[in-house]
Amino acid sequence: MKEDFILPFYVKSSIIIIGLFVFVYILYLTQSIIIPVIYSTIIAIVLNPIMKFFTNRKVNEVLAISITLIIFIALTLFIIMFLSIQMMQFTDSFPVLVEKFNQFADSMELWASDRFGISKIKIHSMVLKKRSEFINNGGVLIGETILSTGSKLVVALLIPVYVFMILLYQKHLIRFIHKLFNRKEYSEVDDVLSSTKLIIQGYLDGLFLEALIMAFLNSATLLIIGVDYAILLGVLGAIVNVIPYVGGIISIFFPVIIAVISDTPSDAILVIIFYLIIQFFDVHYIVPKVVASKVKINALISIIVVLSGGALWGLPGMFLSIPITAIVKVIFDHIEPVKPWGFLLGVPPNGIPLNVPLKEKPSKSIFSLIKRKLKLQ
Repeated sequence: MKEDFILPFYVKSSIIIIGLFVFVYILYLTQSIIIPVIYSTIIAIVLNPIMKFFTNRKVNEVLAISITLIIFIALTLFIIMFLSIQMMQFTDSFPVLVEKFNQFADSMELWASDRFGISKIKIHSMVLKKRSEFINNGGVLIGETILSTGSKLVVALLIPVYVFMILLYQKHLIRFIHKLFNRKEYSEVDDVLSSTKLIIQGYLDGLFLEALIMAFLNSATLLIIGVDYAILLGVLGAIVNVIPYVGGIISIFFPVIIAVISDTPSDAILVIIFYLIIQFFDVHYIVPKVVASKVKINALISIIVVLSGGALWGLPGMFLSIPITAIVKVIFDHIEPVKPWGFLLGVPPNGIPLNVPLKEKPSKSIFSLIKRKLKLQ
C-alpha cells in the first residue's frame, strides 16, 4: 500500500508565496475593474435597507431600487454642490492668496539671508528656479490630472449601474454562493454573509458619523481662530480624515498653509495645537467607540493593511483596506485551518489568552514534570 505523498515545508511555502505574488499582481493589473465593483458592492450593501423599506411596502423591486439610487445620487450631488460653492469662493480670492504667499516667501528669503549669512540674491535665484520648475511640472501634472479625472468620471458613472444590478440580482448572487458549498454548510455561509453585511454597514455608518463630528470640530476651531475658508477646510479635512491613520496628518496641512500666508501667521501655531487636540480626541475616543468597534481589527494589522492598500491601489486601496480585512477575518473565523490567522487579525481578548498560566514559575513546572515521571516509573 503506497503511503500518502507529503510535500516538504519549503515546497509548500514556495508555492504559497508564488501564489500570493501572482494574486497581488493580478489585483494590481485589474484595479480599474475591481475597485469600482468593490465600491459598488459596498454601496449596495449600505443601500439595501432603504430598498427593503420600499419593497416591504409593496413597491415594485425595480422601482424601489430606482428610488433608492435617486436618493443616494441626490445626497451625493448636494455634498458636491456644497463643496463646489465653497471652492468658488476660494477661487475668487486665489490671486490675493498668491500675492500673500509671495510676500511671505520674500520675508522668508530675508530671514534666511540674515540667519544663515547667504546672499539674498542667491536665495532669490534659487527660489525663482524652483518656482519655474514647479510651474513647468505643474502644467504636465494638470494635464495628467485632467485625463485621470476624465477616466474616473467614466468609472463614477458606471458605479450607479453596478449598484442597480447588484441590488437587482442580489438573490441570484446569494444562490450562486450557496451552490459553491454543500447543503450542510448553508447555515455557515449565511452566517458569513450576514456578518459581512453587518460589518460593512456598521463600519460605513461609523465613518459617516466620524466625518460629521470631525467636520464640526474642524470648522468650529478654524472659525474661532479666524482662519479664512474655515468651513471648506474643515469639511475637506473631515473627508480626508476618513483615510485611516494617514488622513489625520494630511488634513492639518492646508489650514496651516492658509494660516501662514494670512495676515496673522501666528495663527498657524494655534491651528496645529488645536488640530492635535482634535486628532487625539478622534484617535482615542471617536475611532475606538464609533468605527473600530465595528470591524474588530487590531491596530498593528490596520496600519499594515492601510499602507499595503495604498501601495497596491493608492487612496482607494487605503480606504478599502480596513473593510476588506474585516471581511477576510470573518471568513477565516469560519474556516478551521485558517482560524489562527483570523485570531491574528482580531483584537486581543481580555485576560490571559493562553491555557497555561503565564505567572507559573518554570522551576515549579519542571519539578512537577520530574515528580510525575518518577511516579510513573
